[in-house]
Parts: sequence; structure tokens; C-alpha cells
Amino acid sequence: MRPMAGLPRSRVHSIGIQHKSNRYSVHILFCHRIMIGPLFCRSSRLSPSIALGLRTACPQYVNPRFGSGPQNRQNHTLPDLPYPYNALEPAISEEIMILHHSKHHAAYVNGLNKAEQDLAHALHAKDIKAVIKIQNAIKFNGGGHLNHSFFWKILQPESSGGGKPVEGHFSKAVHEQFGGFEQLKISVNAEAMSIQGSGWAWLGYDTKTKKLVITSTGNQDPLTPQVPIIGIDMWEHAFYLQHQNRKPDYLNNIWKVINFQEAEKLYKQASCD
Repeated sequence: MRPMAGLPRSRVHSIGIQHKSNRYSVHILFCHRIMIGPLFCRSSRLSPSIALGLRTACPQYVNPRFGSGPQNRQNHTLPDLPYPYNALEPAISEEIMILHHSKHHAAYVNGLNKAEQDLAHALHAKDIKAVIKIQNAIKFNGGGHLNHSFFWKILQPESSGGGKPVEGHFSKAVHEQFGGFEQLKISVNAEAMSIQGSGWAWLGYDTKTKKLVITSTGNQDPLTPQVPIIGIDMWEHAFYLQHQNRKPDYLNNIWKVINFQEAEKLYKQASCD
């Protein structure tokens, strides 16, 4: 649709965290300084048709009364678990799952929504220092939301096949590169134990080398540029109530509920892209 004469184009700022595989993403979109020419409004109130168009183009930013300004919106919500809280026992206790999902993950979602709103206000105020400062909150909370949303899907109750490798492209790659799943577990666990402080251990797929890679990220940083296939949360809130400081016990248990069906699907999608 061609822009109407006399109405300057709006400028759109997009700050996003999106994995190349498109399997999980967080987009933070803000309209910045939408200018309305005098041809279309003689007062501070927009005509209904223009206001509707602007709200459609950038709903989280446009204020229908004044023409522009950030609005309070909850863009991200806590995803439901694909299984009950007690479904991963005894590998992961119900108590941990309740706290991990309903408290810790929820805090990242709330923090991300607040950071997005703060960024909208900073952009509207043209406060560059505030915009820069908010990036840390977006990275931390956005990463926490992405990582945990992925984490729940890569876990599966033992009764549903959790912990049992399946035949397929992923299984073949694991045997070719690592010699089998037992050696894979040993290597991933070693990477996890090497993390200083909090972070995540990953088995990812490198789209350039076409190989599986074992690596780790600090804090809540998501895996990039590799495609995540398996991720293990090494923050204390993931295991301390059940295993205290015995990280090896946590790592040995979590492999009993790894969703290898999901890993096979993720690997196939990544390797075929």
C-alpha cells in the first residue's frame, strides 16, 4: 500500500533474538517517532481511520489519543509444560519443576516484558543511554525465556520414552562423531562441569561444518550461531533442592529424561536447512 501524501513514513526499530533455525525466537519491535502531518489532524486527536492504521502497524507503540507513545503490553507469556510437574520424577523432582517453571521461568518472562516496555519509553524519549543500558536486561531475560522454553521441550517422562535414543539421522551422527550415546553423555557432562558459576551446556549443530558441537554459554546466553539440539540448565535452581552441590548426580539423572525424539527432529530440521 502506498503511503498517503503528507504523512511521513514511520521509522521502525527492531531488536530481536532469533535463532537461525526459527524454532524459537523473541522479537522486540518498536515504532519510533511516528509523525502526523497537519493535513490529517487539526487537533491532538487522530482521525479514526489513521489511528486504526497506525495501531495495526505498530499496536504496542501507538496511543490512539495522542498519536504516539508506548503502551503497557505483555508481549510474552509463560508457556505451559508439555507434561505434569511430577512427570519427570524421580530424575527431576516435582518440587523443583514447580519452582523452576512457575517461579524462575515466569520471572524471566516478566523481566522481558518490563525490559521491552522500558525500551519503548527510552526510544520514545530518545534517551540513548537508557536504550543502551536496557540491552543487558533484554539479553538476560530474553535469553532466560528462550532457553527455558527450549529446555521443557527437550525433556520427556521416562514413561513416554524419555532417555531412550531413537534410530535416525541424529543417532547416526552421534555414533559417527562420538562413538555412541554413552560417550556423548560423558563429553557433554564434562562440558557442563567446566562451567564456572551459572550457565548452560549444549549439544548444537553447526550449519557451516555440518557437525555436532559440544559447548557451553554463561548466565542465560542462548546458543548461537549453532542450532541447539540438547540443552542442560546448569543454574543451581535446576538441581540444588534435590542434589545440593552434587552436580554429577544431577547430570546423570537428567539423561534419563532427555527427549531424544525431539532431538532427532531438531537435528533433522537443522541438517536439512
